[in-house]
Amino acid sequence: MASDFAGPVNIGSDEMVTINHLAHLVMAIAGKKLSLCHIPGALGVRGRNSDNRLIEQKLAWRPARPLREGLEQTYSWIDQQVTKTASVEESTAQQVCTMTASS
Repeated sequence: MASDFAGPVNIGSDEMVTINHLAHLVMAIAGKKLSLCHIPGALGVRGRNSDNRLIEQKLAWRPARPLREGLEQTYSWIDQQVTKTASVEESTAQQVCTMTASS
């Protein structure tokens, strides 16, 4: 995507979502059942969404996937990275243990 526009833009889902909804969505994708803990304090806004008007105007770009689909792909990628890292760390630890035991 070529452009001479250099300003910051929002990139995200224009779907309105509350933090509770987002938390439940991620838990469902991860296959986890956790409890949410609400702490006392200022409530702030009830939900968030991305205002993508500027990026659409300047770059003719709009999100191509719904929030859930994007989160599923992101979660899958992160899970793969964590698994790879854990595998490398485990392998390195085994090598260190083997080297130490044979010394």
